Amino acid sequence: MKNWILAGVACAALGALPLPASAATTPSLQFAAPADAATAQAVASFYASRHEAPLWLKSGSDGAAARALIGVLQRSSLDGLRGGPELAAQAEALLSEAQSGDPNAVAAADRLLSAAWVQYVEAIQTPPAGMTYADRWVAPRRDSPSTILARAASVPSLASHVRAVSQVNPIYAEIRDAAWASMQSNGGQLDPRVLASLEHARDIPPEGRYVMVDTAGARLYMIEDGRIADSMKVIVGKSDPSTQTPMLASTIYYATLNPYWHVSAEMVRSTIAPNVLGMGLGYIRSRGYQVMSSDGTMLDPATVDWKAVAAGRDTVSVRQLPGPANSMGRIKIGFPNSSDIYLHDTPNKDLFAQDDRSLSHGCIRLEDAERLGRWLMGREPQAASSDPEQNVLLPKPVPIYVTYLTAHADGGQLSFADDIYGRDAQVVASLR
Repeated sequence: MKNWILAGVACAALGALPLPASAATTPSLQFAAPADAATAQAVASFYASRHEAPLWLKSGSDGAAARALIGVLQRSSLDGLRGGPELAAQAEALLSEAQSGDPNAVAAADRLLSAAWVQYVEAIQTPPAGMTYADRWVAPRRDSPSTILARAASVPSLASHVRAVSQVNPIYAEIRDAAWASMQSNGGQLDPRVLASLEHARDIPPEGRYVMVDTAGARLYMIEDGRIADSMKVIVGKSDPSTQTPMLASTIYYATLNPYWHVSAEMVRSTIAPNVLGMGLGYIRSRGYQVMSSDGTMLDPATVDWKAVAAGRDTVSVRQLPGPANSMGRIKIGFPNSSDIYLHDTPNKDLFAQDDRSLSHGCIRLEDAERLGRWLMGREPQAASSDPEQNVLLPKPVPIYVTYLTAHADGGQLSFADDIYGRDAQVVASLR
């Protein structure tokens, strides 16, 4: 058994974590641990501050917290910790020795579990590639090894703490649990879209009140108290690289009632100007458009050189007045980001019946904007008057996470969406 442990260490190709003097006299009890010097030092300092008292095995050679962590490590390759299953096997071996009465094995196992816990928490706190954090309030938190260990030592129930932290967030836990169940039944095979989706979902908070938009599944989720409170269909950006809805995290501070639709410069050039040339100025009036110069001065559409605008030689700003035909509908919900992405109502509700809802120029259209507005505002989203652009502060800012999940869990079973933006291949390649 001891030779097997040493072989496992060699195979892991990881550094050895310092052991207390009594355990260090038994070479076979060296175990795999991260080569990261900061982690090794944090673990050594942690046990020195405790006078070598165990954390995971306070009651002897076994414990609920140790078993909970070993269970987490066994499936932790799904969480981005490749060496987790090896660490779990080594911990099991050390616990077996400890049960035979070897106190050095208890010390070695406890330190291994602490080092593994640090590695695990660092893995699930690693931000996904491609995510933009557009507001400082949602920037990801990455705890130091010392903080991870101090928090573990301070909780009333370490086993409960392990289970809570390893849930990561409700969406993530559903996908991972379904993936783990699938792997147990099919010999460990796993669709690579699962790993990509778990990577994308990993930085969503475990608790609190926030909005999550899944652009691959074209669905919005309202999450509070660690559960999905409500959800709805959305329409997201087309698959063309110039119109894809990006992955970003930000904060919603207010909703805009009776919004203008400020048409993008590209749409003015490529859509509105050609339509004016083809249908005449009645196109502008019938759709409630107003034309302005770059400094905001209102222009008579008849004075604009629409041929120059269509050719890109001249530019004008166009906005659509509030009303039944307004492309923003009754509610627009913005949040800080450099891509000018926002949530909004739409008068074209029939589009939500389509399976393929990648139809927009990047912004996110809501199936039921009033329902989301009620959830965000805590009241009916009714404007105080017919005046345009009424900004209403939320009672409390609400984070929003726009992510990309091609794997989902439905009733404990995995289901998959098309990789409409081609992002999965990039993630899977980086995980190899």
